[in-house]
Amino acid sequence: MCDMTSTAGAPRSPGRPRSTRADEAIVEATLDLLAEGSTIEALSIEAIAARAGVGKATIYRRWPGKEALLLDALSRLKGDPPRTTGCSVRDDLVQLVGAVGQHVDPRARMIMPCLVPEVSRSSAHRQAYEAIIEPRREAMREVLRRAVDRGELRPDLDVEVAMALLTAPMLTQRMVHWYPGADERRLPERIVDAVLDGLRAR
Repeated sequence: MCDMTSTAGAPRSPGRPRSTRADEAIVEATLDLLAEGSTIEALSIEAIAARAGVGKATIYRRWPGKEALLLDALSRLKGDPPRTTGCSVRDDLVQLVGAVGQHVDPRARMIMPCLVPEVSRSSAHRQAYEAIIEPRREAMREVLRRAVDRGELRPDLDVEVAMALLTAPMLTQRMVHWYPGADERRLPERIVDAVLDGLRAR
């Protein structure tokens, strides 16, 4: 299995300081190539180095291989999950559902749909994908667990199933526009209200 451990923030041995500019150029080159249509399998260190204007050795001094570089690069696409207030399970879920399929980097709209099929073909790619989405998933888990603890949601709630029910409609809309006439500004509220009706404690 490929080593998916990022070394971008690891302590460095004494020697010439690492160039932050080179780091940025390498990551940007990786994302640009993916956004332009390169598949993960076809993407090569040689191509990344050429686009970034660095030598292959410069990349390998920073990352042990392509998979670790991809993990660092792809993790930049999503950004941090939204901050929730904890005051209302509904408001928190609307905020989190509204962020599904939203990205801080516009290239994500071209990259993420291409990454999803790769998840079933490679355990390394699955790890990369899960590392990208896990912070947002954990934020939603915390909201649901907190609501169960407060007695707002059913005590036997299956949190993972609830998350799938909440996120799948929004993700499908953002990726393939399954509901062309939907008002995406109000869709998170409609999804949350529909799902909460079945999750609330009676």
